[in-house]
Amino acid sequence: MAETATKLPSDRVIRALLVKHACPVGYHEVRTRLLGAIASPDPNVKPMTVIADLWGGALPEFDSMEDANELLGPLVMGLWNELSAHQHPKKPFKAMPVPMEPTAANLANFGMVRGQEAEGFVEGLFNGADEAGLPERAHEAVTHLGDIRAMMLGVADLIERTAGEPEDRAQIKETIKHLRAMSEIMETEIHTAVLACVRSRQQGLPGVTAPLPTRQ
Repeated sequence: MAETATKLPSDRVIRALLVKHACPVGYHEVRTRLLGAIASPDPNVKPMTVIADLWGGALPEFDSMEDANELLGPLVMGLWNELSAHQHPKKPFKAMPVPMEPTAANLANFGMVRGQEAEGFVEGLFNGADEAGLPERAHEAVTHLGDIRAMMLGVADLIERTAGEPEDRAQIKETIKHLRAMSEIMETEIHTAVLACVRSRQQGLPGVTAPLPTRQ
């Protein structure tokens, strides 16, 4: 008798659960935090601890066991397992879709979301530590992701500082095109880091100790 495939919770369902339980981390960053933790060279990574860290280290209060399972089931059995598939070379990670209409608000959102995605992956990869033994290629990816994070958040900050000024739609459209190209690089670097860490674990190779990048 054929096994029935487990139906994974949708993005909409998980977003709603995170909002319901007042998660301070956006869903786009939750995805990359978990993926980074999955790829982490730290042998002590535990899904429940990583998820609790989304709330600052302790899970939110639940009204009942059913309420707890409603949240933890989709996050652990759903999202964590779904993201684990990106450890396969032919299943690269894709960033969350964002609105592309050339407006200042969309441009700021684009930069903020991508910056937080890059930051979340690196934080997950280091699993709360100040340094990690990463394969050389993953170390390079972390450096590149730090640069991408800074550029993305820099765009978001610029839009915030120039709020109220007339919008140059043509300029915004051109900037969005550049951010889209940068997003593709970010996805490639994340996938490369994941694969490098998986290969290193499988072969038992020592990593190069790298410090957690300083936020600027």
